[in-house]
Amino acid sequence: MKTCIATSDYFVQGETFINRHIAHIFGGDTCVLAGRFNGNDPLGKPLFERRAPLSLADRLRAPFAMGWNAALTGTGRLPFGDAKARLRDWLQAQEVEVVLAEFGTQALVVAGLAREMGLPCFSYFRGTDASFALRKRQTVRAYRHMMPMLDGVFSVSQFLLGNLAAHGVTHGNAHVVPSGVDIRRFTPGEKVPGSFLAVGRMVEKKAPQVTLRAFAEAARGREAHLTFIGDGPLLEPCKGMAAELGVADQVTFTGALPHDEVRAHLTRTETFLQHSVTAKNGNTEGLPTAIQEALACGCITLSTWHAGIPEAVEDGVNGLLVEEWDERGFAERIGVILDMEDRSAMTRAARDTAVAKFDNAVLLEKVEQVIRDTVAARR
Repeated sequence: MKTCIATSDYFVQGETFINRHIAHIFGGDTCVLAGRFNGNDPLGKPLFERRAPLSLADRLRAPFAMGWNAALTGTGRLPFGDAKARLRDWLQAQEVEVVLAEFGTQALVVAGLAREMGLPCFSYFRGTDASFALRKRQTVRAYRHMMPMLDGVFSVSQFLLGNLAAHGVTHGNAHVVPSGVDIRRFTPGEKVPGSFLAVGRMVEKKAPQVTLRAFAEAARGREAHLTFIGDGPLLEPCKGMAAELGVADQVTFTGALPHDEVRAHLTRTETFLQHSVTAKNGNTEGLPTAIQEALACGCITLSTWHAGIPEAVEDGVNGLLVEEWDERGFAERIGVILDMEDRSAMTRAARDTAVAKFDNAVLLEKVEQVIRDTVAARR
């Protein structure tokens, strides 16, 4: 079934879940509708860049068209004029049979046109689009207007569907399907005793400074080492903080790394740390891919009661959880893990969770089956 994958930016190395859909859904019979194209196209799929320069006629139409769309639907981002005609022609030329928008904000752009063309359209909600985005009344209104145009909705966690429902945004054909992980590539290796790892952008909602302070309190002077993988605005402050806390020799900051190098770290790491919090602007996680990958590699996961994380990490079974911003509790749990004489039961439980719940091959089949069943019912 020829599928158009609609996304915001292409190609983004870290968006493994989107890249997996582009490469593999329905046997890889796909094309890409991107908001912006950065010039890197390793997947080699037919591509349409939505934010290409406007024609002169569209530049003249823009103030009226965008204002009209915003007033009518809640969003001024809908394609119009020559750009809309080019996109329609491209979708027809590609013989697209279904559209899968990888974020709710991207679904806003394509749902109306898909309905006009008689194309089934689905949206995937993944985090920011069902948390921070809901702070804007106009976005909520736009989502409510969009939902009847969609044939189905996917979300990486039940938490995000609950967020949407709390704002009156619901769909009768909604499914929780996590992003998943390749459990055949992400497997446990020989674990380094006392090894800790944190992966992700060094930004507010990851709270790396909390992770660092808690680690310093619990592990200073003990046989323990923490590696941070990722870059971002909090990287340099955290480097300075590690020295101030006296744990510079126990903490390594690698910056951003290729995905294969991240996987290599996960295979040999005992404990994965992610102190996710709700950012001041309301931004939350969905269900972090990094946690799913850590579980697949048999990492004991210490995280927070945040967003969809409790849907993956079972406190006391495959990991431990604390409340958001509970730095002291996080430090205590690090100490608990270091004091465990035998960590193998949690390691096995982590791997078992990933196999049972996050096998991306199984999850991809689930998405495909929902789409097939929905399209068949529609016909």
